[in-house]
Amino acid sequence: MLFQKKIENYQILKNPFKAYRMNCRHCNNELSIEFTDLGSSPPSNSYLTKYEDKHTEDSYPLKVFVCDKCFLVQIDEHKNASEIFDENYAYFSSYSSSWLLHSKEYVDYMTDRFNFNSHSLVVELASNDGYLLQYFKEKNISVLGIEPTHSTAIVAKEKGIETIVDFFNEKLAIELSRNQKKANLILGNNVLAHVPDINDFVKGMKILLAKDGIITMEFPHLCQLIDQTQFDTIYHEHFSYLSFTTVKTIFSSVGLELFDVQEISTHGGSLRIFAKHKEDNSKLISNNISILLDKEYNKGVTNLNYYENFQPKVNQIKKELIYFLKEQKLNGKTVAAYGAAAKGNTLLNFCNIKYQDKLIDFVVDASPFKQNKFLPGSHIPIVDEQKIKDAKPDFILILPWNIKNEVIVQLSYIKEWNGKFVISIPKLKILD
Repeated sequence: MLFQKKIENYQILKNPFKAYRMNCRHCNNELSIEFTDLGSSPPSNSYLTKYEDKHTEDSYPLKVFVCDKCFLVQIDEHKNASEIFDENYAYFSSYSSSWLLHSKEYVDYMTDRFNFNSHSLVVELASNDGYLLQYFKEKNISVLGIEPTHSTAIVAKEKGIETIVDFFNEKLAIELSRNQKKANLILGNNVLAHVPDINDFVKGMKILLAKDGIITMEFPHLCQLIDQTQFDTIYHEHFSYLSFTTVKTIFSSVGLELFDVQEISTHGGSLRIFAKHKEDNSKLISNNISILLDKEYNKGVTNLNYYENFQPKVNQIKKELIYFLKEQKLNGKTVAAYGAAAKGNTLLNFCNIKYQDKLIDFVVDASPFKQNKFLPGSHIPIVDEQKIKDAKPDFILILPWNIKNEVIVQLSYIKEWNGKFVISIPKLKILD
């Protein structure tokens, strides 16, 4: 049985700074229950600048555990967050048109619902390249971005968005509050899962929030990860994998209350939560809260059996993808990939796909910050879109399956040579 497994003391590959037993990052409960083991791989956004860099590439375990007390699913901090989100961080949010549309729609929705105006202050945590705050700025609403990666913060500043280059935490929140910077809205999209000290992060939001202020956070929903076998969303940047039930517990522990929640389609199924100070009585508690709590309870998020059968489904996806790629090579067909995404790197490295095996010829990405580099682990070269038009591959494996519709429209011309699109999550499928 899965839950008879206990954490073994093991040495981190090429990084022997700890052989350890791990405690829950929220409740400090000792973790003994393994959720999934994806082997070892390099950090998913550590792109290689030269093919030769593969000889000095470090790998770290991708083993995930679930806390049997607060049910937070989590990976250990094998690589320090400051090393992952360094000055060469290559993910820029503005290179996805669907994500920009989502961000603009969010800004319109929030300003209409909560009447933010020129007297309001909006603070975004992990503001990246200003992809979202630019839309608040267009409405003459004061904005402040807090972003730890220099590469993306520089682009945001060029857009005229005030940006603090730092990690957000309780200490920074205290400093900002002393300067009378209280936020009417604090938002964070896909950041809550990225912080190694989630308690400190949420405490910081409590301190920075104005008396009648609002917090919104968006994050991939753990239930979608499990139900759709989205194991490729597991990588070293994602320290936590979140259910609504657990997030509610974490926020409540620092005096923040969730008053609404929305299930949204981004990243394969996410949650958008709305929080306020517990003592703020100006906002009604939506029925959405109890509805989603009941939904998760019925699924079994507070029952360890819910987490038990994930690994066999992961192994089946690996088997199907390897078989597909080898079959195409045997038949003389060519396969390229689209999207040098972190999730794609998890998939390829778990499947032990290497460029030298010529199962995937190249990967295309729209971001010039990734082009002319190599994927970590698999070492597949990253090129621009022209390569697809030149090479005319028979199949294109869409690695960021969450934006597959955007990619299919963008690359619709592959039908000219009878090219086909493929996804592997939640199961391998050749798309019409």
